Amino acid sequence: MKAKKELIRVIKTPEEEVLLDATGKKNGRGAYLCFSDACLQKARRSKALERSLKISIPDEIYDRLEEELRQIDTERQDAVPAGAGSEGR
Repeated sequence: MKAKKELIRVIKTPEEEVLLDATGKKNGRGAYLCFSDACLQKARRSKALERSLKISIPDEIYDRLEEELRQIDTERQDAVPAGAGSEGR
């Protein structure tokens, strides 16, 4: 279990499109993943997203989600000030 802010939402829109929702506010059925490629790969192998979103997800969509996740993760890391998160270690 992780805090909601440590996760990214994957949604199925009313038009049956599967998207990453970095804001967590888009309309649609949602499932949550951690911000790691390994987490997405595990969900892909186990078909966890397909069960949660109640839709079949083709490989092309997973590939696009991987790329979007990398981009969002890069943006998140760029937004973290230098030295942040190292307190208490």
